[in-house]
Amino acid sequence: MKKIFYGIMTVLLLSACGGNSKSTSVPNTAPTNLVINATVATDSSGNVTFIATATNAVTFDFDFGNGVLQTVPSGSVTYKYTNSGSYTVNVIAKSAAGLTSSASTQVTIGIKLNLVFDDEFNTPGSPDPSKWGYDLGGGGWGNNELEYYTSRTDNAIVSNGTLKIIAKKESYQGSSYTSARLLSKGLFSFQYGRIDVSAKLPVSTGTWPAIWMLGNNIATAGWPACGEIDIMEQNGSNKNLIYGTMHYPTEVNANGDGATTQNATAGSAFHKYSAIWNANYIQLLVDDVSYYTLTNTGALPFNQNFFMILNLAMGGNFGGSVNPAFTTDQIEIDYVRVYQ
Repeated sequence: MKKIFYGIMTVLLLSACGGNSKSTSVPNTAPTNLVINATVATDSSGNVTFIATATNAVTFDFDFGNGVLQTVPSGSVTYKYTNSGSYTVNVIAKSAAGLTSSASTQVTIGIKLNLVFDDEFNTPGSPDPSKWGYDLGGGGWGNNELEYYTSRTDNAIVSNGTLKIIAKKESYQGSSYTSARLLSKGLFSFQYGRIDVSAKLPVSTGTWPAIWMLGNNIATAGWPACGEIDIMEQNGSNKNLIYGTMHYPTEVNANGDGATTQNATAGSAFHKYSAIWNANYIQLLVDDVSYYTLTNTGALPFNQNFFMILNLAMGGNFGGSVNPAFTTDQIEIDYVRVYQ
């Protein structure tokens, strides 16, 4: 009986120690048959449901086309876009062995935005004091500018449905020119949104118009720690070149971080100068055509309330030499609108 028992045990031990063992290697094959289905919500919320499937895939990397990346093991995710537009969505499927395949699809988003601030400049006279205040004075404003900013209707007036900010050659308070600089500081500020300003720019050499924003904390943080978003600037010599620029602590030189675009009718027709600003990026546009995008991060000062500024400077670092024959010119603004 003992011999039989030991024989049976030997057979069982041999079986348990690998007599019937199998190899479990990872297939060295890239995912195939990658398909992306996208369903855009019909409520204008910006939500899109994506379902990605592929043979032999264990995870999916999504690039939502706006700088946002996300790894989705299941391949199923609902993502909320914050701005209208067309986006190319790229998906990379990965196998357990790390091999990949990719595919893309396009989604078009239409988001209903709420108008939170606007001035249509329909009431003649001085600009609306509930929306605009003034920076006053001369002294160069840190840029060697030549004008003295006033609150006179000689330099800022609403008439015939537009705001005119007017620069004049005149001796005033020790300066050779006067103009105006309007700002919404203390009256309206906001964090994130879309800003649209329709404007016709001056044509005279030496004029420097700007549509821009500064962080609300400028009094405590100082510049450039407060951040600056220049939606539109036109220098004094090339009147068909539009500048869009961001200033922040690591970009404080005269050029800042930005780009330019040509606009051959900047001084003869109204054009829409826009910024789309959110936690992910700041995009600048002329007539809804994007020409510059800055990736926004928590390390940048663009995640707080900003106020708006409209002004027309004379000369200075960006305006350059003023035409000796200059007498007067203006930036004419049809509307200012902020959406969120």
